[in-house]
Amino acid sequence: MLTRKQHELLMFIHERIKETGVSPSFDEMKEALDLASKSGIHRLITALEERGFIRRLAHRARALEVVKLPQQATTAAPPKGRGSFRPQVFEGGGAPPAPATTAPANDSRELPILGKIAAGTPIDAIQHERERLPVPEAMLGGGEHYVLEVQGDSMIEAGILDGDYVIIKKGDTATSGEIVVALVGEEATLKRLRKKGGSIALEAANPKYETRIFGPDQVEVQGKLVGLIRRYH
Repeated sequence: MLTRKQHELLMFIHERIKETGVSPSFDEMKEALDLASKSGIHRLITALEERGFIRRLAHRARALEVVKLPQQATTAAPPKGRGSFRPQVFEGGGAPPAPATTAPANDSRELPILGKIAAGTPIDAIQHERERLPVPEAMLGGGEHYVLEVQGDSMIEAGILDGDYVIIKKGDTATSGEIVVALVGEEATLKRLRKKGGSIALEAANPKYETRIFGPDQVEVQGKLVGLIRRYH
């Protein structure tokens, strides 16, 4: 029998892995369950592991696997963290497959890869198209999209790794908490945007990196993150 908090955490982990392919960070779990510290999350995870509901995957950071669910899980709604990103992730060595339940295998759109985007210290601004990548229509919806290759590790706790391809929906506006391509001067970076009074904060998802604060006229939003593709070579 699970406690309420154990059940909530198990369902949050299950839904996040199902939707993104990546287990949530300890910060995301703490925020979702509204706990004061990560030590509470550690205790809950240990309890779930001892009861056989989850297991840790060796040699992989932040890697949890849900082994089983309680019977009442089908009707329980998982908690949601504030501003959490839930990308659609496709993993593979070539073009990502379209989900069989939503689109036929050939229903894809070729998007331009415009260069690299820093998830760390900003690098050069978005470049011109260098090649194209087929992306399932199910990931996109309406609007204009493009692809950037991630360079750096400042967004790893949001499930965005060095070498990933992020799918960006073009636009110049974003709500607080969304992950965006932000142009600061002539440098572009991938960060979570927070609006704080008259200022804009660009927030990393890695404790190694500090949040950077700018005036509203210093940051130009180039688009927001809607999904990512991970290739294995």
